[in-house]
Amino acid sequence: MPSCATKSLPYPDAPRVDQVDDYFGTLVPDPYRWLEDVDSPQTRRWIDEQNALTESVLEMVPQRAAIRARLTEVWDYERRGVPERAGELYAYFRNTGLQNQAVLYITRDLAEPGRVLLDPNTLSPDGTVALSATAFSEDGTRLAYSVSASGSDWQEWRVRDVASGSDLPDIVRWSKFSGASWKRDGSGFYYSRYDEPATESKYKEANYFHKVYFHRIGTPQSTDLLVYERGDRKDWNFGATTSDDGRYLVIDASRGSAPENAIFVKDLSVDSPVVELIPDGDARYAYLGNDGATFFFLTTKDAARSRVVALELHDRSLREIVPETEDRLDAASLFGDRIIASYLRDACAEVEVYSLAGQVLSAVALPGLGSVVGFGGKRTARETFYAYTSYTEPTAIYRYDVANGQSMRVFAPQIRMDSSAFESEQIFYHSKDGTRIPMIVTSKKGTPRDGTAPAILYGYGGFDISLTPAFSSAVLVWLEIGGIFAVANARGGGEYGEAWHQAGSKDRKQNVFDDFIAAAEYLVSQSWTSPAKLAIQGASNGGLLVGACMTQRPELFGAALPAVAVMDMLRFQRFTIGWAWTSDYGSSDDPDEFRTLLAYSPYHNLRHGVSYPPTFITTGDHDDRVFPAHSFKFAAALQHAQGGDAPILLEVETKAGHGAGKPTAKLIDEVVDRYAFLAKVLDMAPIPPR
Repeated sequence: MPSCATKSLPYPDAPRVDQVDDYFGTLVPDPYRWLEDVDSPQTRRWIDEQNALTESVLEMVPQRAAIRARLTEVWDYERRGVPERAGELYAYFRNTGLQNQAVLYITRDLAEPGRVLLDPNTLSPDGTVALSATAFSEDGTRLAYSVSASGSDWQEWRVRDVASGSDLPDIVRWSKFSGASWKRDGSGFYYSRYDEPATESKYKEANYFHKVYFHRIGTPQSTDLLVYERGDRKDWNFGATTSDDGRYLVIDASRGSAPENAIFVKDLSVDSPVVELIPDGDARYAYLGNDGATFFFLTTKDAARSRVVALELHDRSLREIVPETEDRLDAASLFGDRIIASYLRDACAEVEVYSLAGQVLSAVALPGLGSVVGFGGKRTARETFYAYTSYTEPTAIYRYDVANGQSMRVFAPQIRMDSSAFESEQIFYHSKDGTRIPMIVTSKKGTPRDGTAPAILYGYGGFDISLTPAFSSAVLVWLEIGGIFAVANARGGGEYGEAWHQAGSKDRKQNVFDDFIAAAEYLVSQSWTSPAKLAIQGASNGGLLVGACMTQRPELFGAALPAVAVMDMLRFQRFTIGWAWTSDYGSSDDPDEFRTLLAYSPYHNLRHGVSYPPTFITTGDHDDRVFPAHSFKFAAALQHAQGGDAPILLEVETKAGHGAGKPTAKLIDEVVDRYAFLAKVLDMAPIPPR
């Protein structure tokens, strides 16, 4: 294997080119620009050599086999998704344990498994073709479903007859970031798509001009009806939803990842033009449902932590239903003449039930500090379902009865581990500027607090996304072998509403890194761990968080695990959907924002000769969300800059994308390699036999 290194590892040769870009008079080198051509023979050879080097290191880790055996054992338990009504039937996803993809079942009685309606494991031998979205027709006789290959965001829609389990001839391509919403009569469904890209660049080309179409069952896609487009708004994305009464089509129009959106409405009963109900895009509006011409929304309008309002279609008058509180109103649903409101209190779930007049009727009792999802259903429904989970409790499914306000558990998974042996503690610490930040630390009971325990600090901090407690077999195995797992709720997320999000965006992005660094310092100061034993982990925007923190404070961490990360902050907007992130990051096309981005861009802030922590970089070669060249360029630059002997490894998963739909086998492989790397670089003890 060719080498450009005289350090501890023979890194693959990565020529540095003389590419220099001029940003408003500032010259910025980009020596690894050639790695943006991800399919060139030179890049593919470099990827193969990086993977070979990584495997040669990991295969020598003595704990690797034991980690795989135990992880596979703990992962092997039945899991179910939240059921939904499909006409007279229930539909739900089920994984028996180690199936690559969860299987869609239908049943008349949730006490019985029912029959398989759609098994994604039959779509490809290796499980890399996954279901990305499903939608049942109003009467439950047909299922529109989309599949995505190798982790791509591109979706291909098909239609299955529920009674026979066979597919109709319909195929709809070039859809992305879209669900399907059926017309009430079942004649077809609405969906969103882009124009067909150039085939050779479909995983790289920027995506603009999203459009809403209607596909009529039994007709070719070429005859699909264009329902809505905006030639003057190339950066708008559209989602289309039919109302429960079938009369209206509600179109959500958003600009990339910006929190604000517009709402347009089309009256389907008279095939009227699209009406701009909320044209300004001055806040976030999430459509909950309607009562005739009265539309209900969860909104941040005049409420940074969100509230529920009713808006009249004809005169645009607005009235408040559920007021803003001190806690973030994270989600809401409308059914059975009730509003189910899910709040976040210090990043943990609480659920209240309101009447349509805004009166508090009851609370939904939850087992502890955890998270909930679900509470979906039609307006006339008398029951709904939700899932509850925490860091130490696997996801259980509950049925909620609207009439009596009671919950009943309908499914409780059985794992091959005593979860009562672990505990979670929520603590609060202060960031550099004094802001109070929550963090949940989970460990095995009795783990010593003497600084010797290996720890993973996980974070995200962006795009209004909240990190809430969730069960993970991988985390439990990490705890079992003596590790600590901490999750910091840094600014930039949505844990405390829009102000919290904005405090970690654009020219305030450094707050996110300061919050994460302060979390690491707190864990060390309280003797949870020590710098030599502390690993930081994050994916996507969280991978950026890891990259920025390890370049700013390399001495603070014993390992870094950036996955599918955004690392080149000057060029991210030029690939696939990257332009949509300028709402959070800003853009290097703006002189002021360029300076902010350059100050923390991980790729551009590596310094030659600095001793960086051991780093395990992972990405997928089909990632068309965060273009994999981010990870390629960062890995090459870090290997070149590394001034110490700590290993810098890159693992590129083939036939994989940003993470959605990744098969179980690949997920297990990914965790095994991550833990093997940590076992090596954090000098972890051998794993005793069970």
